[in-house]
Amino acid sequence: MPAQTLLPLDEPKAGRLTIQYAPDRDTHVVENPPRFTWLPVIEDEAQYVLRVSADAAFSDQATQTFSGIPLNFFTPDVVLKPGEYHWSYAVCDPKTGRPTTEWSTTRTFSITEGLPETPLSSRKVRFAKLTRSHPRLWMTSDSLNAFRKDISADPDHCTWATFFEKSVLPWMDQEIMPQPAGYPDHKRVASVWRQTYIDCQELLYAIRHLAIGGQVTNDDAMLTRAKEWLLSAAAWDPAGTTSRSYTDEWAFRVNLALAWGYDWLYDQMNEAERDLVRTSLLARTRETADHVIKHANIHLFPFDSHAVRAVSAVIIPAAIALLDDEPEAEGWLNYAIEFLSTVYTPWGDSDGGWAEGPHYWMTGMAYLIDAANLLKGYAGIDLYKRPFFQKTGDMPLYTKAPDTRRATFGDDSTMGDLPAVKIGYNLRQFAGVTGDGAYQWYYDEIKRINPGTEKAFYNWGWWDFNFDELVYRTDFPIVEATIPEDGMRWFKGIGWVAVQHAMDKPDEHIQFVMKSSPFGSISHSHGDQNAFCLSAFGEDLAIQSGHYVAFNSTMHQNWRRQTVSKNAILIDGKGQYAGRDKAVAMQSTGRIEIAEDRGDHIYIHGDATAAYQTLSPEVTSVQREVYFVNGEYFVIVDSIDADTPVSIDWQLHANAPLALGDSTFRYSGDRAGFYGKVLWSESGAPTLSQYTGFPDVDPSEIEGLPISTCLKMTFPKSVRHRIATLLVPYPQSAPRRVFSFLDDQGYDCDLYFTDADDRSFKVVVPKTFDVGNQPTVSVQTKEKT
Repeated sequence: MPAQTLLPLDEPKAGRLTIQYAPDRDTHVVENPPRFTWLPVIEDEAQYVLRVSADAAFSDQATQTFSGIPLNFFTPDVVLKPGEYHWSYAVCDPKTGRPTTEWSTTRTFSITEGLPETPLSSRKVRFAKLTRSHPRLWMTSDSLNAFRKDISADPDHCTWATFFEKSVLPWMDQEIMPQPAGYPDHKRVASVWRQTYIDCQELLYAIRHLAIGGQVTNDDAMLTRAKEWLLSAAAWDPAGTTSRSYTDEWAFRVNLALAWGYDWLYDQMNEAERDLVRTSLLARTRETADHVIKHANIHLFPFDSHAVRAVSAVIIPAAIALLDDEPEAEGWLNYAIEFLSTVYTPWGDSDGGWAEGPHYWMTGMAYLIDAANLLKGYAGIDLYKRPFFQKTGDMPLYTKAPDTRRATFGDDSTMGDLPAVKIGYNLRQFAGVTGDGAYQWYYDEIKRINPGTEKAFYNWGWWDFNFDELVYRTDFPIVEATIPEDGMRWFKGIGWVAVQHAMDKPDEHIQFVMKSSPFGSISHSHGDQNAFCLSAFGEDLAIQSGHYVAFNSTMHQNWRRQTVSKNAILIDGKGQYAGRDKAVAMQSTGRIEIAEDRGDHIYIHGDATAAYQTLSPEVTSVQREVYFVNGEYFVIVDSIDADTPVSIDWQLHANAPLALGDSTFRYSGDRAGFYGKVLWSESGAPTLSQYTGFPDVDPSEIEGLPISTCLKMTFPKSVRHRIATLLVPYPQSAPRRVFSFLDDQGYDCDLYFTDADDRSFKVVVPKTFDVGNQPTVSVQTKEKT
């Protein structure tokens, strides 16, 4: 027979918003096997064949082939020996697995010794030996029987008594809630959004907790009440006010409530009741799965915060509950497992960072933890072995210490409160997974200093901590707490650098966070490349200004997301792009060039040129360098070059007004303060001013909330700016001084510093003279004297 003619393969170029072709020579492979991703062909039904070989010619004896792959991402079920490998893919015949197109470009990667081994079982065997009885979410019938025996022996086993008293019994007498009415005239109102958010979450609490309570105690009355709640919710219109298309956060909670009820009350329902619940659960899950897979296309465009979250929050629990009862469920479950095992997370990398910031790390990880625990308990799939999950606890640990409020980046629903309790619970989970006692320390500290907020919207609207405690104690150990290490963490994949000094000693603690991110201002990131935040001695000092009252509010769009609310510079009054166009947001990027602990100082160098060029194309370079010297003070050097003269506003936000001098400023808080001084400006002396308030924000959105103050230092127009600023934080009980002088008579400006202990430091800022040419970006040198 003549050889089959292979069709050309559609292999388009990857964009910044799309999934990438990986791995390749530029990929630092961190787990074995590596995760393979590529851009899909236009046909959704296409299947792929992947070949991996130690031989660039793909000889049979050196090549492994994986066929019938239904998605454009893949995790093999085998580990690879250390060495260099080559891979390519093609579209294949679903029946034979043979290529029907030409092979893709060959890409090369290396496997090093000692990588974590994280293969994923194939679809053929993944669910073959799993029980099909109910329940399946959290416990199976075997573990439930064992748990009943443990409770009989010890009523407070794994904190059961607390959960039963506070999170089960109250729902017995609570009136069953009606279907939410939705928004007035179906126009989104923040107050209605929040209240219905809580209502739908309480629906989950009532159904899940009554069902678990009744099953564990064999209480027929409790099981009957749980079923009444469940059947009432199942009768709600899946296409109505709690549909995904109306408000997805409400829909997620109703979907989850039905999944838990269907699973845990399965044997208490007759066939007609099961059909009612299953039909509603299927319709709701299908709407979310179709959006995630077919509309949001997160396997192609993975930067959709809610769609990615829905994989863990909705698809995993619903598909487990429906497995074998509905044909679609197995496909959804496989998609979710493979996405979490391969693509996840689009917001970070193996450093453990999360580009949306620690608050949305909290939310994303909370749902991921729930899904990971369900998969581990039911299917034996352990996502926690992946490198990201081994390190991601460092993200909140180093970017949002327990005693800080507004000294980090990203959207944050706590409105200036201490970190949400759930961050502590998440970190305790990662302590149980990794054995890292610093994560347990964070949990213990949050519980110690932030009690009483469990019913706040940003906690109660998402989580019942009595249930969380019960689940954790059942499945994971309590780890002994250890004090976190001082020092710097550079989350390279997201462009964040965090410095923590004496985190366990509030009276000595200093937190400094700076970012310049390749994620730009997409999703819950802001226009804050090269910005910084500072907290010291128990008080936030240089803050992220504003309040996250609601997504798309005027406060959110006109202030909170904008560079004007950051400790960052404006160029001719303009900041960085922070609008709704995802493509432009992802182009408005920064990067951390260097972040090093050099002994007597920490040095950070950020480049935000691309972020500013979106709105100020005349700019050719925007650099910021930070020196944190001897754990005491900061020297900040800003370098801006442009084709035409531009003015610079150097901004710093504080919780209250500052005292201003000609070139100095001082902030005095309750426990701490700081002073700052412009040490040198090549373009001329600045004009200092300040204002309190949030321009262009609807006052009704922030009624009763604190109003912060913005310090603005305006530098005259120039094509070249070199600005050196000293920032010295101190406790109010012991103000500090750092003495400085400069020598600018040569080709450089030499800045000299001496502290109270006679420790000297020097920073050299190269000058620019020929303003008619575009010099290369200067790199400041520094030396200890």
